[in-house]
Amino acid sequence: MENKKLPKRKPTRLNGYDYSNAGVYFVTVCTKDKKPLLWNNVGASIARPQSANLSVYGKIVDDAIRQIPIHYPDVNIDNYVVMPNHIHLLLSIEGNIDGRPVVAPTISRVIQQMKGYVSKQIGYSIWQKLFIEHIIRNERDYIEHYTYIDNNPIKWELDELY
Repeated sequence: MENKKLPKRKPTRLNGYDYSNAGVYFVTVCTKDKKPLLWNNVGASIARPQSANLSVYGKIVDDAIRQIPIHYPDVNIDNYVVMPNHIHLLLSIEGNIDGRPVVAPTISRVIQQMKGYVSKQIGYSIWQKLFIEHIIRNERDYIEHYTYIDNNPIKWELDELY
């Protein structure tokens, strides 16, 4: 049996950064094998409101996202979208006077809890193991990602995850 070396993965997290710091984060979570499980009628006109396109799984995901601030009061959902095979979230962790969250969940913890809730509701995991995150660095970066989320359903066929 050959001993093949596995490809080395590029780190997905910023080395040395504390992800429980107050700040804003753009997060993308994909379904396993990028299967389009979260919308009904993928490929149909998306001129209708997005909520009309959500599948049963998509509605569970939408509910899980809306519950994040209930479970983590220092985490706000500034914007999000449920796409056929992924979700985008713009999450902000608020800090106290010292700039630290009162309860310091990491982005990883928030996303893993959300994914776990969805998996429990469905009965199995629909998610890829990892997720992608981007630390929002300034107002321009924030506006670009906020707008990207708003426009993502309109540009679905051009999306790299299509």
